[in-house]
Formats: sequence, structure tokens, C-alpha cells
Amino acid sequence: IEEIEVAPPKAKEVRIKILATGICRTDDHVIKGIMAAQYPVIVGHEATGVVESIGEGVTTVKPGDKVIPLFLPQCRECNACRNPDGNFCIESDITGRGVLSEGTTRFTCKGKPVYHFMGTSTFTEYTVVDEFSLAKIDAAAPPEKVCLIGCGFSTGYGAAIKTGKVTPGSICVVFGLGGVGLSVIMGCKSAGASRIIGIDLNKSKFEKAMAVGATECISPKDFTKPINEVLSEMTGDNVGFSFEVIGRLDTMVDALASCHMNYGTSVVVGAPPSANMLTYNPMLLFTGRTWKGC
Repeated sequence: IEEIEVAPPKAKEVRIKILATGICRTDDHVIKGIMAAQYPVIVGHEATGVVESIGEGVTTVKPGDKVIPLFLPQCRECNACRNPDGNFCIESDITGRGVLSEGTTRFTCKGKPVYHFMGTSTFTEYTVVDEFSLAKIDAAAPPEKVCLIGCGFSTGYGAAIKTGKVTPGSICVVFGLGGVGLSVIMGCKSAGASRIIGIDLNKSKFEKAMAVGATECISPKDFTKPINEVLSEMTGDNVGFSFEVIGRLDTMVDALASCHMNYGTSVVVGAPPSANMLTYNPMLLFTGRTWKGC
């Protein structure tokens, strides 16, 4: 733990006090140097906070409002925001610039700059974000629970509902049963999937997965065949949707191969290390499969 200076918000910026924050695998990747970022950096991107002060021109929140910082903001002006199929605002800092939209950082330590992470930086008592990177929430919402809406829950649930567009009666497969994977399962269940198969090497995760909606769970360690062949036999070659929620390149290809060769959709949710390059057989796509990023 180190003491830093957090400057007041500039125009169209908001300084918030963090009430609760979760840790995401992406944060861990940056801490370990697996994922690229500007260093030194304050990570963290799923949190709940309360507005402490606002900069000139801020109109959507006021001091005392409870908020969730957004690593995927909504400027409401760029092409992505104005397109009904878009949600990747070009003002987001997911590419790792390490500064707010104005172009500078609000953090310093002993006179030297410290960089932002994904426009949020929630592993700190106070942070400054752009106004468009905030969502105002109900004052009664429990901070330690709703902070997960900032990334973990919304990423997983949205992967099923918005990206994959799971259809009623379909068969879904979820690779990886951590918090985001469980949220994918919830989304598949909400969409009306008839079977939801959870996959993880760690069988201790199966009970929770079943509790939130999985109809069955399997571990690849229990089979000698490739997991896509196992799933084909289990489902009569009828997996409509698969979700990779781990961040391993080999599992991404397994998930793609697991869904139906003609109408299957596979969604990549897990974030892999930055330097990794994906290699796969193009024939997996030529027959009609859809491969999407979340």
C-alpha cells in the first residue's frame, strides 16, 4: 500500500470515493506483466463509489451520488455509441493509454505520474474518471454486491444475452466456471437454453455452477478424447452456443470446434496474455460457424 496524490477533477470529470471493488483476472494479468499497460499503474475496474466532487460542466451526477465506474463508457457521440449494434466507445481506454480523455493523469506519487487503467483505476481510496465513464445507481444498492456489475457479472451475462444471443431451447457450453463463467450460465438460463454444460478442471466449482443454472458439469481430465468430441457425443452434435471464459488460446479453439459446424456460435470472453497469437484451422469457420469476441 502506497500513498499517492489524487488531483481534483478537471472539466467533465468526476472524483469518487471507492466503497467496494472486486478483482478481475485482467487486473491480475497487468499486475504480473502478462497484459500490456502503462506503468506505474493503478489497476481495478469493477467497483462502487460515491461522488466526492465534480469538474466544470458535469451534469449527470452530483456529490453524494452512488455510482459504478465504467471501463466501457458511453460518450454517446462516437460511431460505436451511435450505432445500435455498437458498445465499444472509442473514448474507452481499453487499449492502455493510461490517461483520461483529456490526455493526462490525475495520479502522482512523490511528484511522478502514475497512470490510469481502463479509465477507472479502482484499487485506490479515491479515483478520477470521465463523466461519461460513470453510471448512477440506486443509493440503497449494496456496494459489495453491485460492484460486480462493473465487469464480472455484466461481461458474462452480456456475453450470453447480447453477444451470443442465446436462443430458447438451445444447448450451451461454458468453458471456465469462475465468477464470469457463472454469469454466462445465468445469462444462458435467462435466455431459455434447454441444456447448459459447464466445463472446468476444478470439480469443486460444479456445485455452484449447478446452483446458478448449469444442467450438468464435466471435467476434461475425465476423458481421453478431445473435449469437442466428448461434447458432440453428449449432445448429438447440437451445441448451439459455446463460451470460452478462461483466456487460453487452446481452449478458445476447443470452444469453437465444440459448437455446431454450420450454425454454432462461439464467444470469446476470457482475456489472454497480450503477446499471444492465435492459430487455428480455418475450416472450422468455412462451414458456417460464427466466432465472436465479447
